Amino acid sequence: MLHVRLITPSGKTDDVVRLIEKTVGTAHLVVLPGAARNPAGDLVLCDVAREAGDELLSELQELGLDREGSIAVENIDLSLSKRAEKAEEEAPGEAADAVLWEHLTDATHEESTLSVTYVSFIVLATMIAACGVVLDNAILIVGAMAVGPEFGPLAGISTSIVQRAPRLALRSAVALLVGFALAMAATVGFSLFMDALGLFSKGMLEGDRPQTKFVYAPDAFSFIVAVLAGAAGTLSLTSAKSGALVGVAISVTTVPAAANAAIALSYGDTRQTWGSTEQLLLNLLGIVMAGTLTLLSQKWFWRKQHERLSRRPGR
Repeated sequence: MLHVRLITPSGKTDDVVRLIEKTVGTAHLVVLPGAARNPAGDLVLCDVAREAGDELLSELQELGLDREGSIAVENIDLSLSKRAEKAEEEAPGEAADAVLWEHLTDATHEESTLSVTYVSFIVLATMIAACGVVLDNAILIVGAMAVGPEFGPLAGISTSIVQRAPRLALRSAVALLVGFALAMAATVGFSLFMDALGLFSKGMLEGDRPQTKFVYAPDAFSFIVAVLAGAAGTLSLTSAKSGALVGVAISVTTVPAAANAAIALSYGDTRQTWGSTEQLLLNLLGIVMAGTLTLLSQKWFWRKQHERLSRRPGR
């Protein structure tokens, strides 16, 4: 269940209440006239099943409540109520399958911001991966994959395509391109520094690396894994399964490929530089394609669910 807190202008409160009452899957409606001060208006509270949440939020926005008042939504971890159970039963579909599009757009917008924290994470992840590829250490590669924040902008691009949000697309693309550019430039410097200390060498890069050779040798499996990871990552975002997202991050060779390209560039190894760049681009393309198709499929599925609901007697 979701808890919805609304501040409504007094002239729209009756319309908002009627909307909530007619929405399947709502419960625990509370109206406090004149309780709000900034902005001034009435306070309306209700709970809604997650499956019905997106429909309710869309209609509240159509009433202009996001401009003239306020809409706040939070998850309810525990609700002991027969009425809440009934509301969940009445709502179409399953809560785990429901997508809150406004929440997804907001979350990807935040994750795709080119901030100091974002750049720090991607730079550190790429440097960790650099150590992993030179030492041929799979554990370091896995650690770098888990630290890398690049899935946020990739999900932002997919969301922007489905939601037709050009600003989010631009913001995500900038975060992705600038983030990787800065990370690779920093890793070139890091590689030269480690070489000066005698910890990195061209021989280590070009030697036999059975554990990490895959980062500069793209093949069909690279794209297949990227597509599968993109679909799984998108599902984890839309269903709030954050634990699954960690597994997705560990399965995609983006940061390690960028790290290998940077080290190879520092040593003038064009073969590995181009191979790693191809691996990186292939993975990015596969994730965005899969994420977009997954979101389109979810949107189609929920539209069909609402169409079936609207054809029920009494609707």
